[in-house]
Amino acid sequence: MKRISAWGYAMTSVDELGPRRKAEQVRIRKALDELHKDRKESLKGEEEKAVAFVKEGLCIGCDHCSIVCDDDAIELYAKPLASPVMDVDVNKKAKIIRDPCTGCRLCVLACPTDAIVMLDR
Repeated sequence: MKRISAWGYAMTSVDELGPRRKAEQVRIRKALDELHKDRKESLKGEEEKAVAFVKEGLCIGCDHCSIVCDDDAIELYAKPLASPVMDVDVNKKAKIIRDPCTGCRLCVLACPTDAIVMLDR
């Protein structure tokens, strides 16, 4: 039985909510997977011939890249803030260690700010 709101709209029942949420999750996952696939295909370089590089100005020190790196090729280092207005002791930035980097691109896909790009070796 549909409930009608004070404004005359049909309201979703609790029984209908579960299937609607599940359908929405499937739709969102499909869209994200498609974006992930498109982004991965657009990345420069091939494995073994490419190395990751961090654009320091875009890096927010979130540590996502080092978490997904299977090669232990990423480390965070402390960098003082350029702004004298903010008083923050440590500002973290990511740094790629070239030799262990295999060019797998996991860090590029994990970076929320697009601070990591692939370069030819």
